Amino acid sequence: MQAISFLSYRLAFFLSVWSSAQCEDIPNGVLHMECHDRYFMIAVDLSFIGEEPHFEAVDESGVYLLNETYSAECGYTVLPLGDRVVLRASYFSCYTRNTDDEAFTFNFNLISTQEGQAVTYALTKTCSPSLPWSPREVTCELNYMEVSVRSEVSCPSGTMKDNWDALKHAHSTTSSDWQVMFHTENEQSPPMNLFEARTHGYVFDLTYGRLVFRTPYGQPDAFSTEVNGVPVEVVHATIFSRQSWVVLMVDLVAACSMHDGSYDRGYIIWKSSEVLYPSTESTQLNIGLNGDLVESSVSEERGYVVEKHNNTMQIRIPHDAEGVHRKSFVSEELHEFYIFHLYLEQTLVDEDLVETRLRFFRTLSTPLLPRPVVTENQTLLEELTFTVYLGELPEDVALVAVHLNGEEFTVPFSNLSGHTITKVFHPNNTHGYTLKVPFDDPVVTRQFSREDAVLQYRLDINYTLSVLPENNTFYHLASIEATFTDVSPPVSDAVCSESGISFKLDHRPYDYLWEITIGSDPLTSELAAQHGYIMSNNSQSLLLEVPLYAHGYEYKDLTLKGFFGTFEILVRDRKTSEVQSSTVKTCPFTTTEFILCSTDGRMTVVADLSLAIPSGGVPARTNAIDKYCGPKETDDTRALFSFPLNGCGTRVELGRDNVTYQNEISYSPKKLNMNKAASANVTERVLIQCTYPLAGLRRLFTVYRFESDSEGVGSIIHTTQVASVLLSPTKRPTTALVTIPPTRRPPPSQVPAFHPPARYVMVSMFHNLENILRKDAVGQS
Repeated sequence: MQAISFLSYRLAFFLSVWSSAQCEDIPNGVLHMECHDRYFMIAVDLSFIGEEPHFEAVDESGVYLLNETYSAECGYTVLPLGDRVVLRASYFSCYTRNTDDEAFTFNFNLISTQEGQAVTYALTKTCSPSLPWSPREVTCELNYMEVSVRSEVSCPSGTMKDNWDALKHAHSTTSSDWQVMFHTENEQSPPMNLFEARTHGYVFDLTYGRLVFRTPYGQPDAFSTEVNGVPVEVVHATIFSRQSWVVLMVDLVAACSMHDGSYDRGYIIWKSSEVLYPSTESTQLNIGLNGDLVESSVSEERGYVVEKHNNTMQIRIPHDAEGVHRKSFVSEELHEFYIFHLYLEQTLVDEDLVETRLRFFRTLSTPLLPRPVVTENQTLLEELTFTVYLGELPEDVALVAVHLNGEEFTVPFSNLSGHTITKVFHPNNTHGYTLKVPFDDPVVTRQFSREDAVLQYRLDINYTLSVLPENNTFYHLASIEATFTDVSPPVSDAVCSESGISFKLDHRPYDYLWEITIGSDPLTSELAAQHGYIMSNNSQSLLLEVPLYAHGYEYKDLTLKGFFGTFEILVRDRKTSEVQSSTVKTCPFTTTEFILCSTDGRMTVVADLSLAIPSGGVPARTNAIDKYCGPKETDDTRALFSFPLNGCGTRVELGRDNVTYQNEISYSPKKLNMNKAASANVTERVLIQCTYPLAGLRRLFTVYRFESDSEGVGSIIHTTQVASVLLSPTKRPTTALVTIPPTRRPPPSQVPAFHPPARYVMVSMFHNLENILRKDAVGQS
């Protein structure tokens, strides 16, 4: 009755503990629980539970924290495995419910800290071994050794001789309790009962059909030795009990290779001795990583190599084999190391045909290996852009910033910057970055050698990279250059048309070295609008259409048949303003009428006089206001006049902002004996004038000189109004031809020279210029 009450109490306690632990549900995909041949595994993503999770074992007696020491004694192993934390539990671990050595039930609490609060997740799983138990099984875990033997196995051959001292102690004892003795190489310890052994960190357990012995590494009763050059740790225990005149004795030996592994030319190498557990038959061996064994054919495909030398087994695994974990490490520059969670199962049969199944869990790592970061210059000159590839970077390395010629830009770049950076992914779990910076970006430095005609662009790059999750930063430097040879000033293509001259200039990456000018004025959109040019400019080319009579033309060979117009585009050194090259285009033009007002004070006019002369008259008998100023050339209806602004009777009117020179083409009655009837058919007067802005005039009249910063605006005014005085410029004419003459003065050989007597005249906007000129003329007559 008391036993039943006690059992009820234990069950109630267990249920209360278990229910209190179930306080949170773990999300799907975060937790993985697997049953293996001889152990149970829990794997939890670190991204969910943080970096410092811990486990508790739960049974009907309570909750037990699995710290480092307690885990080794009780058959638990907790370790980080890549981006997960893993718990491995032996089927014979403490607090595991064992049903006939066929079903094992595990109960754990997973404790994580989230937002400063401890959160508990209850985990449970029942596993059944997929393989039958061997008579003897030895597990060499990372933190403990475990031996289990079938309880009915008889003593193997040689046991009586090898353990005679232990047998004598067993016979001399008077206690029937189980006791244990530990053997070292040269001596053995006094017997102790199993309870006392447990206080020393040793665990002995009798299950339904097996005797289990477990010990952490480095116990005082363990001894280290070398077998064929392989370091080995051995714990040899004999447990016994005297029942009347019968002595029950079991010899338990745990021997594990402690080889740390080595690295050689891309392989991690691990060794173990085959004489730890002598075998008369060839050894069966299965290898795997991360707790999963694979068939020998699969291991061969993955590059595993198993070799045997003098009873020493050597296993070679490629450093980049499937399942190997790599980690980046910063030591001035980027390095990496590889971690191998080796799992090995070896089956041996001794001379008594007793099978021993030996399992090893070993964590091996390579030394720090250099992991060079490379840059590849993928720049194509025709793209006018630096293209630089950075790679091949491991998964745990990220680019956080880039310094371009000393200027820092964080990654990702803002949309305001003219450069871009693109992440590139590769199938081998690496990635890289492609950086693009245009040659004309302000961060790019340029150097031009005029002597060698070489232009060089340079980009110094300092990549800031970080190893995750530690955020340890390191830097990678690269200097990229792009060179253009035979660099020359740009040359335009020019084409004539009826209305003017068109220029086309194809852009080149180094054209920024020069400046396009019209005369001394840089060609800009504002200048084009000011002078009536039609300009379009895109990434490929510059197109400039210069209408006839626009600012900048030079005219020559002016005749009634036409004239030649020349326009020049200059290419100047942007720094020195020296002219480096030019494109000059001369085109023939034909027009019925035109007027040119030059900067040196000459008016040149071709006028249609068909309505300004009487019937039967000829243009050759026309003249300006001064009757002695006749045409230079005539045909049936037109006349060509060319004279200085201050000659041929030209009148001057001074306005607020400009000055206008006016003249008129007409017939002289003295030259033509025409009656009133004949003169009645003259229906048109032809007025000609040139207007100059006062702000651009350096002199009005000097000895033989007139200078203006710009050409004048010419007008040919055809009017039917008959008057004996000149038409004021402020009156609206019937028809008028307005042209914009050239900046350059016509060559003297093309236009007859005219040098009127004159003196220096000080011009003021507040004087009547016409009165001054009249007084000047009277004084000289």
